[in-house]
Amino acid sequence: MEENMWAIIDQYKEKLSLAATHEQRLEDEYAKVSVLQTEREARERVIDSLHREAMMWMDRFTFTLNGSQELPRLLAKAKAMADVYSAPEEVHGLLDYCQHMIDLMDHIIRNR
Repeated sequence: MEENMWAIIDQYKEKLSLAATHEQRLEDEYAKVSVLQTEREARERVIDSLHREAMMWMDRFTFTLNGSQELPRLLAKAKAMADVYSAPEEVHGLLDYCQHMIDLMDHIIRNR
């Protein structure tokens, strides 16, 4: 009779050990999921912040192009001066690149 009781106690100890091991495994998995979720949320906050920053700059550029024609006017003035004073080819290349960027941003703004 006593041997049966010890056998039953040993079985329950084994089951308790298995349950504790399983519980520890679940806690470890939960911790990993929690860390991954925290990292994902942090990435999403960074992406949102970058998106807001990009939109702010896009709005500023939109205002510059749509609110006034100062940037294109200044570029036209710079091109005229470069032609009058026979500026080096690099200056003309830079001014052409600036014109391209203004045209590109104007296109993006009008089509967004």
